[in-house]
Amino acid sequence: MSVIVRFAPSPTGYLHIGGARTALFNWLFARHHGGKFLLRIEDTDRQRSIPAAIEAIVEGLAWFGLDWDGDIVLQSTRLDRHAEIARSMLARGTAYRCYCTPAELDAMRRRQSAEGRPQRYEGIWRDRNPDEAPAGVPPVIRLRAPQTGTTVIQDGVQGQVEVANEQLDDLILLRADGTPTYMLSVVVDDHDMGVTHVIRGDDHLTNTFRQIQIYQGLGWDHPHFSHVPLIHGPDGTKLSKRHGALAIAEYRAMGYLPEALRNYLLRLGWGHGDDEIISTGQAIEWFDLPGIGRSPARFDFNKLDNLNGHYLRAAEAERLVALVAPLLAPDGTLTAVQAARLLAGMEGLKARAKTLVELARNAGFYIAVRPLTLDDKARALASKEARRLVLELCESLRSIESWSEPALEAGVRNFSESQGVKLGAVAQPLRAALTGSTISPGIFEIMRVLGRDESTDRMRDFGTAVPD
Repeated sequence: MSVIVRFAPSPTGYLHIGGARTALFNWLFARHHGGKFLLRIEDTDRQRSIPAAIEAIVEGLAWFGLDWDGDIVLQSTRLDRHAEIARSMLARGTAYRCYCTPAELDAMRRRQSAEGRPQRYEGIWRDRNPDEAPAGVPPVIRLRAPQTGTTVIQDGVQGQVEVANEQLDDLILLRADGTPTYMLSVVVDDHDMGVTHVIRGDDHLTNTFRQIQIYQGLGWDHPHFSHVPLIHGPDGTKLSKRHGALAIAEYRAMGYLPEALRNYLLRLGWGHGDDEIISTGQAIEWFDLPGIGRSPARFDFNKLDNLNGHYLRAAEAERLVALVAPLLAPDGTLTAVQAARLLAGMEGLKARAKTLVELARNAGFYIAVRPLTLDDKARALASKEARRLVLELCESLRSIESWSEPALEAGVRNFSESQGVKLGAVAQPLRAALTGSTISPGIFEIMRVLGRDESTDRMRDFGTAVPD
């Protein structure tokens, strides 16, 4: 059997982190089995659907590195097909018209509530003659659900799960205005798209019992279902914005690499032994449903940061320069000199950052325009003696023929010895002079990247400046 899965977000909001993980699991399952990964936008709720959200979902998936097969399916274009299927169930006898008025339904719910019973439709029109229908009341079409026995799901993650049919009622398939409900639309679309496996959050488990009954009412085979536990916060509670329940675009803005986020979300509820760093190729090779746990996974920003730091260190310098450029320049454009410095210094920079935002912040001194603005800690180092040392060091380094890290280190050490001071007494003010900060990559690496002229110019600025 050829595997066909789908990711079917609703554009009532943007692609959040839980949806991204669901999409990832579906994509990996399809690629692992050589099948298809389809994208369907469930936009039948016209009042709540946000056109911009559709664009954001598509852009988010593309940035995340998940490609889909075939064209995107908009559920709203298939409403006539959904309604046709609802009417076909009338002919099969697995659905019926219900003429209950809103007032009757309200009265029924109030009575059930007063009696302490669950609020369910009581099948008032299930066996009544349609000739008794009141005039002027447009009917809905309801599923004639089984009233005895159980509905069973052989779930790919949860195992066998069942519910007594008496706990389910005759749900509406087609509203009085002729529009289909979510339950019907999902079943028809999954059937028509040939979906073989449905992998989604376990908050859909109750929906699945109802959808299986629709499949049965139509005489169709239903897909294999797998319900993945939801993501919780570090404290074990439902994931919220303070935990990381953000749109995937926000993770991009916070400076995470797509491959790092993929790796992290893959390990958030799925495992392959003790492996933590998993490439996309390995994920495709190894992923399958038995590796998904039954307990909710806990989101941890510290683990994501550490993983992102790993992928930053592994990323090519040219790519990182292109990614941080929009964070460093208002129009995203760097001068040739600025880009060359970043490229030359990227190895030292990326070793000290965990996100692109942090990387850009640390890299700012490479593209800064003289004279540098010192931060508070750097300014505190700019004593009269420190400025004298830096200025005299600048003159001492004029005689160095090779502006290389070994030669620079030797020159600074010799100068320190000649001044009768420890290396730190020179190196720390020198760092402040070169970067405007007290934290940076190695000072000799910085001097090599900046070059002789820019380095000495910054040293003179520092040495001749009058502290605030």
